[in-house]
Amino acid sequence: MRDVVALEALIALSTRALQAAYYSPAQIEGALGSVFAVDRQLIADGTYFVVSDGAAIVGCGGWSKRRTLYGGDTGRAAGTDTLLDPNRDAARIRAFFVHPQWARRSIGRQLLRACEEAAAAARFARFELVATLAGEPLYAAAGYRADERFDIALANGLTLPAVRMSK
Repeated sequence: MRDVVALEALIALSTRALQAAYYSPAQIEGALGSVFAVDRQLIADGTYFVVSDGAAIVGCGGWSKRRTLYGGDTGRAAGTDTLLDPNRDAARIRAFFVHPQWARRSIGRQLLRACEEAAAAARFARFELVATLAGEPLYAAAGYRADERFDIALANGLTLPAVRMSK
């Protein structure tokens, strides 16, 4: 939890730089703090990982054993994110962000592999995620298939195109 402020800064920096080719500045700003945000439940569950260079966090991402597919914890009442059944449900791959100076250095792949291994150790055999348009190629290269394209409604009245993917 002591890293939340650093994670918030990384998320904003990553989103503004790496999503800029796919989304408008207004979409990005509308998604920051809600869609692109820290989910403290992942941290509390011990399912959120960081990659660091010394004291600096340069990447983060996690998996979840809870129903929520994307977004931060703002606006979600405590205790409302119910647990998934690994015998029936897919684990959620969530909240991947990389510092722009560290992009294209396999940090996302390393985090994804760590998440899949940890979720498999918790008896999950399937994985599901909501990808940004910028993240879709990473997940497709890792064997995820696009199941649905949809728009996420943003508080500023805009929408954010996203892709539900599974493996």
